[in-house]
Amino acid sequence: MSSVSGELAGELFVWSMIAGIGVATFLIRFAPIALLARLELPAWLTQALRYVPPAVMAAIIAPPLFFADGAPTIDANLPRIIAATLAAVVAWRTRSTLWTIVIGMLALWGLQALLG
Repeated sequence: MSSVSGELAGELFVWSMIAGIGVATFLIRFAPIALLARLELPAWLTQALRYVPPAVMAAIIAPPLFFADGAPTIDANLPRIIAATLAAVVAWRTRSTLWTIVIGMLALWGLQALLG
């Protein structure tokens, strides 16, 4: 019986750590948002903050496209290039980060399935 209670205590510890880390992560990310929501930001800062999502997307997407094995090159990975181009067009036309991700990923997966 003690091994069962020991396993249960171990599982409880793991789940409580997951919940605690989740709450801490939420609070760390929520605090600046809550603080900024109460402040009246200058117009120039509000305008500049609109460029944060596209900049983050570019920082995530560009390295796999333009760096192969750590060296700056344009890899001939056709599905990635086509999907990235399509995603860029969707971003330009819709200005929606969600639609850019959805269409880009669907295009990438579809092209990888078709072209191998």
